[in-house]
Formats: sequence, structure tokens, C-alpha cells
Amino acid sequence: QVQLAESGGGLVQAGGSLRLSCAASGGIFSSYTTGWFRQAPGKEREFVARISRSGASTVYVDSVEGRFTISRDGATKNTVHLQMSGLTPEDTAFYYCSADTRNYCARELSDASSWSYWGQGTQVTVSS
Repeated sequence: QVQLAESGGGLVQAGGSLRLSCAASGGIFSSYTTGWFRQAPGKEREFVARISRSGASTVYVDSVEGRFTISRDGATKNTVHLQMSGLTPEDTAFYYCSADTRNYCARELSDASSWSYWGQGTQVTVSS
């Protein structure tokens, strides 16, 4: 069973960048589709991005397309990053890493309830 731990959150000004990392332990991370979700106060947990087991394919929510990049760390093999640029106050949320054994293209993976494993999350705050 894989355990996930996020890091890299913080406070940044609008237009700035942050890189979130999700480190896995207890399993072979490349066996899992990995995703990022976010949840703002009073809102439902929202899909942000996911990456295939091989790292070759990605899916993004429209609102972050072209600004965020999800990738697998080629050196460590057990870390997935979310590079975020052009941040706006609307990106302020608690960001969660997730993992599941299903193929990345499974449509139900856009729904948070479909994922099997979750990290504890990291706060991202973007000031205007």
C-alpha cells in the first residue's frame, strides 16, 4: 500500500510560481496513476491534473492548462511534481496528491471519490 506525502506549498504573489512535490513510499510509484486535486474553503475537492504510470501522458483541468505541468521525477522514480506558474488568487487552495491503479485515461479519475490513496495535502496561497 502506497503512502503519499506532499511538500512545496506556501505563499506566493500573483504571477509567481511554485513547485509541489508528492513523494511515495511503501509501493512502486510507477505502478500508479498519480494525480493532484485542490480544495478551497467551502468548495468541493477539484481535479487539477494526473499523469500516467509511464509519465508519458497527462490530463489537466482547463483552468490550469498551459500554466501547470505534472511530471514524474526521472531520478528518484518515487516523486511526482506539479510545477505551477502564472498563479492567480483563484489557485489558492489546499493541494492533495492522489494515486490509483487504474489507467490514467479512466474518466472516473476526474472525480476525487474514485482515487484510492491520498496524501495529507499542502497549502498554496496566492496573494493579489
